Amino acid sequence: MHPFFANLRARAGIVIAVLLLASVGSVLFAGMTGSVPIPLADMPAALDELLHHRADSLAATLLELRVSRALTAFVTGAALALAGVMMQALLRNPLADPYVLGISSGSAVGALAAIMAACAAWVIDAAAFAGAVVISMLLYLLARRDLRGGSAAEGGTALLLLTGVILSSAGSALISLMLAVAADNQVRGMVFWLIGDLSGAPLRLLPWLVLGAGLLFALRSARALNVLALHAEAAATLGIRVGALRKGLFFCSGLLTASAVTTAGSVGFVGLIVPHACRFAFGPDHRVLIPAATLAGGAYLVLTDTLARTVIAPQQLPVGVITALIGTPVFLYQLHRLRK
Repeated sequence: MHPFFANLRARAGIVIAVLLLASVGSVLFAGMTGSVPIPLADMPAALDELLHHRADSLAATLLELRVSRALTAFVTGAALALAGVMMQALLRNPLADPYVLGISSGSAVGALAAIMAACAAWVIDAAAFAGAVVISMLLYLLARRDLRGGSAAEGGTALLLLTGVILSSAGSALISLMLAVAADNQVRGMVFWLIGDLSGAPLRLLPWLVLGAGLLFALRSARALNVLALHAEAAATLGIRVGALRKGLFFCSGLLTASAVTTAGSVGFVGLIVPHACRFAFGPDHRVLIPAATLAGGAYLVLTDTLARTVIAPQQLPVGVITALIGTPVFLYQLHRLRK
C-alpha cells in the first residue's frame, strides 16, 4: 500500500477513535450531571445495576433516566449532522443545512396541528413525520429535474433550492397562523416544539435504524462524493452515477431530518456548524468527514442538552435555545476564517 493511503487510514482511524471515546464520555457525563449529581465513586455500582436490568438505588434510577435522554440527544444530533453533510454535498453549498429545503416546516405543520387537536404524543410524532414526508415528496415532484444527471451533474440546484425556500415560507405562514389561533394553554408546548426540546422525547429504536441506514449509504457513497465535490462537471464521465447519487442524498437527508425533527423538534445549527467544524478540523475528505460529523454531532447535542437542563436547574431550557446561542458566534467565526 502506498504510504499516503496508509497515513490517511491511520489518521482517519485516530480521528474516529477519539470522537467515539468523546461520544461515550459525553453520555456518561450527562448521566452524572444534574440537579442531583451522581458522584464518580457511585458510577460503577449504578452501571452494574443497569447492566443487570435493575435500578434499586437512587444513583441507578437517575442514571437510567439521564442516559436514556442522552442517547436520544445523541441519535438526534448525529442524524442532523449527517443530514447536514449530505445536504451540503447535494447542493454543493457549505451554507446549506438540513432545514434549507423546508422539510422541518412540513414536520412542524403536522406536529402543531396534532397539538392543537389535543392528540396523544405518538400521534404528534406520527403527524410530524407525515408532514416531513409530504413536503419531501412534493419537493421531489416539483424539482426532480435537479436530481437527475445531465444539468444536475454540473451542480445546477437552483430549482431545487428555490422550491424548498418557497415551501418553507408557506409552512412558516401556516405555523404563524396556528400559533395565532391556538389556545393559550397550547402555545407554550407548540413554541417549545418549534425551538427544539428533548425533555419529553422517549428513547426509541426507529431513529437509530434510520441513522444506521443513512450512515451506511453515506459511507458507501464517500468516494463518489469526493469526486462530485472536486470534479462536478466531469463526474459522470469518471463513472459516477450522478442522478442516482443525488436522489440518494436527497431522500436520505430528508429521512434523517424527518426522524430528528420528529424526535426533538426543530433543533437549529447542529446540521450547519458541526459539518463546518469537522471540515475545518479534519479536512474535506468525506471518508473521514462523514463518521466524524456523525459522532461529533451526537456528542455536541448531548452536551448542549446537559447544559440546557442544568444551567438554571431545576427549570429546564429548550435545547434549541442553547444550540442557537452557541452556534451563532461559532458560525460567524467559521465564516471569518473562511473569508481569510
